[in-house]
Amino acid sequence: MHAIITDGSISKIINHPKPLVIGDVQYPARIFSVWTASELAAIGIYEITFDDSKKKDETYYINTNQTFTYDADAGTVTSAYGDATAKAHADTNWTQAQIDDGKAPEGADTDTVAVRGLKYNFIQVIKQQAQGLLNQTDWYITRKAEKNTAIPSAITTWRNGIRTKQAAMETLITNASDTPALETLYTYTTDSDGVTSRPLGEFPVLGS
Repeated sequence: MHAIITDGSISKIINHPKPLVIGDVQYPARIFSVWTASELAAIGIYEITFDDSKKKDETYYINTNQTFTYDADAGTVTSAYGDATAKAHADTNWTQAQIDDGKAPEGADTDTVAVRGLKYNFIQVIKQQAQGLLNQTDWYITRKAEKNTAIPSAITTWRNGIRTKQAAMETLITNASDTPALETLYTYTTDSDGVTSRPLGEFPVLGS
């Protein structure tokens, strides 16, 4: 990605190489691949350097738009993000002001959820994952009910383990104090023994 500098400021952002006109001169798209940085700079074209140091995982944060800055002294154009805003980790209820202004649904009060927070959404995913795993062995339960065939103990143990782990995961999510704490639960790290894990843990694997 490049920027065109005109009269000391950024006049245009070029996402992909293309023919362009600067002043009265028509330039082909191939100048972006065959010209040196100095040659491009001589006609006011600078490759953009991206600074993603403030960009955060959009699962947990709302990033700002990128800001493009031309430094005439350094002869550089940079693109950087501002400070990201954490998404709400808890549910947000309707306020009385919103209700009075008619912005809330009919019948809503200050105990009615307006926007679900990350905790609620993550817990719903955990529930779905657990149910999906249990569905794999539901046929044992059906066979037991229809034919009175015993359910293997390993299956029973595993199913109980799924429910136990689900409850533990939901508790960890519920107890997370803020959005960074939620992010930490899901962040994988590798220890000195080369074992990769996350604080939230994993569901037990059938047959392991």
